[in-house]
Amino acid sequence: MSAAADAPKSGFAMPRARAVKLTRWAIIAGAALFLEIYGRFFADPAFMQPVSAVLKALIHPILSDPRILQALGLTIFEIGAAYGLSIVFGSLIGVAIGSANLPRKSLYPVILLLYAIPQVSLMPLVVLIFGLGPAAKIFFGFSHGIFPIIVNTVSGMRNSNELFLRAAGSMGASRAQIIRHVLFPNMVPSFFVGLRLAMTLTLLGVILAELYVSTGGIGYFTRLYAESYNPAPLFALTGVLAAIALAFNGLVRIAERRLTPGLRAAPAVKTPKGNNPEGTAL
Repeated sequence: MSAAADAPKSGFAMPRARAVKLTRWAIIAGAALFLEIYGRFFADPAFMQPVSAVLKALIHPILSDPRILQALGLTIFEIGAAYGLSIVFGSLIGVAIGSANLPRKSLYPVILLLYAIPQVSLMPLVVLIFGLGPAAKIFFGFSHGIFPIIVNTVSGMRNSNELFLRAAGSMGASRAQIIRHVLFPNMVPSFFVGLRLAMTLTLLGVILAELYVSTGGIGYFTRLYAESYNPAPLFALTGVLAAIALAFNGLVRIAERRLTPGLRAAPAVKTPKGNNPEGTAL
């Protein structure tokens, strides 16, 4: 009975997932076709090029210029370093603030105030402290990425069920055990939301820093192509940066599926041969 009931559901789920993928690719193909036609016949070539020209620019000069490839490698390192620092310090500060009422009431408003400050206004100060090298870009990306992680970590810990907290305390659980076994599992979904937001903002912070202070990084080439009215390599370089962001976000989603209890794949149950009480065909 159960096997027969589950068969239509699984059979329905697969076409639906396939339809979602086909719809997604159809939208992408339609947008690319529209941009190709508009860029080839209607747009000003000084401001927009068709998709085919952008793909040609991706091969040359983007992927064939060793200076651009070196700048891409440096940018990936800066994004990874800034993102890693944001995760470490953001999670530690978030747990420290969200685990008790005193730091949450006293420090959390300060965090929200700092989060609301436009980071671009601090760029001259960052340059004065860290100079024009990678340290300034890493710190600027770090300053963008740490706050979403702190805010979402605190939010996840504050949304813990009060009944669970009281039950754990009544059974003699210590503060560390409550944080580990009650607060942490409840915090995980909100924490990964913060990680995805932090990835986007970290990339934004690093690219902004390169636009302002870099003399040979991705920001420099982006500014060079924009100022010379050469949109094809500019859009190609933007697409490469988007691919980098998608790769980092993909890693975050893989970690989320592995670490979030509700998203873990259930282990397959093997049915012993010859043991088929329902009488259905295996």
